[in-house]
Amino acid sequence: MPLPFDGAITTHFLNETPQEIRAAIEGAGKNDLIGAHFPYTERLGKKAYKARLEALQIELAKLQRWATDAGARVAVVFEGRDAAGKGGTIKRFRANMNPRVARLVALPKPSDREATEWYFQRYVEQLPAAGEIVMFDRSWYNRGVVEHVFDFCTPAQRERFFRQAPDFERMLTDAGIVLVKLWFNVDRAEQMRRFLARERDPLKQWKVSWIDVEGLKRWDAYTDAIRETLNRTHSLHAPWTVIRSDDKRRARLEAIRAVLARIDYAPKDDRAIGASDPAIAGGPELWRDG
Repeated sequence: MPLPFDGAITTHFLNETPQEIRAAIEGAGKNDLIGAHFPYTERLGKKAYKARLEALQIELAKLQRWATDAGARVAVVFEGRDAAGKGGTIKRFRANMNPRVARLVALPKPSDREATEWYFQRYVEQLPAAGEIVMFDRSWYNRGVVEHVFDFCTPAQRERFFRQAPDFERMLTDAGIVLVKLWFNVDRAEQMRRFLARERDPLKQWKVSWIDVEGLKRWDAYTDAIRETLNRTHSLHAPWTVIRSDDKRRARLEAIRAVLARIDYAPKDDRAIGASDPAIAGGPELWRDG
């Protein structure tokens, strides 16, 4: 089976990836964590992970029932670098939830008509009604990062976004919507390792896009855009929780904890939720550029 984009990811790895990144990947075992600044050297054990995940998914089921009964509105934003683990985390969020209650929103490229609308308009149409939990697999923050890195928006449009985003989010929270913003961050070496695995796996090649391939060449531009976005849109009413996701298992647990911790649902079992790992989940100060 031919590799997507004629093996462009492998070509980039061999010819353009910094030597220290190549060395980290080539010298690593399957379960080794290779991020230069990641606080753990081994993945969380499978047995411990499954036990903690089950307890958290029970709490998510409670949250779902409470949201339905109370008419609550919850919006969770999943953002981060490509291959940072957003999709796998969302899958674990929704595994035991009613899709009519826990709804996923993953919007495609704007249509010609949508491109002429107020930037936030198509996201407003997807916001939760009473009793809904809506998960945004990427969101209005496309403008702060991806659109900027690929010149899909003008500097003036991006600056307008930064002026409006905090007020937009304040309107949501003032209206009673619980807004949780998660940023998944992955080290450069780990991101490359995941892209190489996707490229070679026939069952995952569909995940590789042109944006992914071109994005590898723009690591520094992404880094600058992410830093500015987190700094300019972190607020008391809509804070960012940064999840260090080199270990997908730890990241999934911390992401679920971050959502559960923000909501006063009943009956809530704080003991089952457990304490957050401050080395994995925290504010923008936890973010590193890899």
